[in-house]
Amino acid sequence: MTRRLIPGILAMAAIVVASNILVQFLFGQWLTWGAFTYPFAFLVTDLANRLQGPAAARRVVVAGFLVGLACSLVGTQIAGEFGPLVTWRIAIGSGLAFLTAQMVDVGIFDRLREGRWWRAPLVSTLAGSSLDTAIFFSVAFSGALGFLEPGNDVSWAGEVLPMLGIGPEAPLWMSLAVADWLVKLALALVALVPFRLIVARLTEKVV
Repeated sequence: MTRRLIPGILAMAAIVVASNILVQFLFGQWLTWGAFTYPFAFLVTDLANRLQGPAAARRVVVAGFLVGLACSLVGTQIAGEFGPLVTWRIAIGSGLAFLTAQMVDVGIFDRLREGRWWRAPLVSTLAGSSLDTAIFFSVAFSGALGFLEPGNDVSWAGEVLPMLGIGPEAPLWMSLAVADWLVKLALALVALVPFRLIVARLTEKVV
């Protein structure tokens, strides 16, 4: 590990730990506070990719994955009001979603790095965020994957309700996924500002 990787690894670790803590606290009916911190993991990955290349970005992602894995393992051992704070399905979904989505982000960013400055971070983050949401919520809450943890009752997530309270009827977990996805899309746009400023500051030119 080179010293140049340390800031990215520390930033990724901080985001992962904060998100694992904040996901325990609700924000309205469809979200948790963790939904507002986790998407910035893609910003960290994209900055590492732009400034140090895809190999460095992948190392930052692996470090974040290991921190997230540790957080999930700790969460499975802490009892909450309705059981463990982190079920095995959530742990599997979280780890699989993070690693897959972040690696896809790295690959797409690298392919688009020679285009307009905003194209690579925006497209890669939108693709990675969409994949992350789809994998996590389906693995963690879909009734079709109940065999992953037979002892974990997630029937509450399958309750059929209007999508986000106003749309067509769908399982509750899909409303949670859509709300999470919409936040990720919004923050992908917001993250372009710090991305541009940080890259320009560190390279002393607009890329």
